[in-house]
Amino acid sequence: MSEGSPTPFILNRLDLKTLRLFAAICEEGTLNGAARRAAIAPSAVSKRLAELERALCCELLIREPRGMRPTPAGETLLHHTRRMLGSAEQIALELAEHASGLRGFVRVLANLSAIVQFLPEDLQAFLAAQARIGIDLEERPSGGVVAGVEEGAADLGICAGSTDPRSLVAHPYRSDRLVLVVPAGHPLAGRDAVAFADTLDHDHVGMHRESSIYGTLRDEARRLGRPLRLRVHVPSFDAICRMAQAGMGLGVVPERVHALLGPQMNVVAVPLTDPWARRTLSLVVRPGTQSPAAAVLFDHLRRAGGD
Repeated sequence: MSEGSPTPFILNRLDLKTLRLFAAICEEGTLNGAARRAAIAPSAVSKRLAELERALCCELLIREPRGMRPTPAGETLLHHTRRMLGSAEQIALELAEHASGLRGFVRVLANLSAIVQFLPEDLQAFLAAQARIGIDLEERPSGGVVAGVEEGAADLGICAGSTDPRSLVAHPYRSDRLVLVVPAGHPLAGRDAVAFADTLDHDHVGMHRESSIYGTLRDEARRLGRPLRLRVHVPSFDAICRMAQAGMGLGVVPERVHALLGPQMNVVAVPLTDPWARRTLSLVVRPGTQSPAAAVLFDHLRRAGGD
């Protein structure tokens, strides 16, 4: 660092409170919205923003009639702010856990397939062996898992293996198979297996639009040049099974999900013959050193998956 560099001065002005307010302005789109979130006066938010822009010698937000949006410099600051705030939150969580007798705290993002099929048993075994480590588990679609881990919102994630890991390092975790769920008595219920193309004459019930399973079905229907007759989007696998039970349409869920939910709803699982129906779930982490607690959990999940 050269003599007279402004870097130390800038770092001294980047306090967490100001950065949290800056992020709130970007997310809310207005000073008033950020002020309501922080429970302070809009004038105080405006003053903090002006001081931050003077300290950084650049404009961070474009003022528009309906609100504010980040400049290119503001986008850069927002990206790093989210990571810094995530790290600060992690520090607070881990120190709080140490104070209560735990030796670490790990934040995990996972898609619904991993949470329903594998994580209950894998985490139960981990916590039985590591009673002084706490886990914060949050469900997100696979793309959101990658984005969250990349931004520092979590220490590790589990997503569909077909998801682009971007800057993250991906490792195999588990494999599963997708099956068609149909009500008992449906014409397809007696089949030993079925190709997805043969289901497209029937109505379907689909997961939400950000789901990797829904994306796969949509793309495969397009590849086949056939419409996907989707009656309704639902947020969960049990909702798919319930809708299928009610005759709303066919659904596609992981085989283990049907084993857990299907029999009690009287819906039948028919294996899909398509190659994409056999999937891999991936563990994703940021490159570099992990916290000791996160590293222990990561190793446990890799071993649980047979890697």
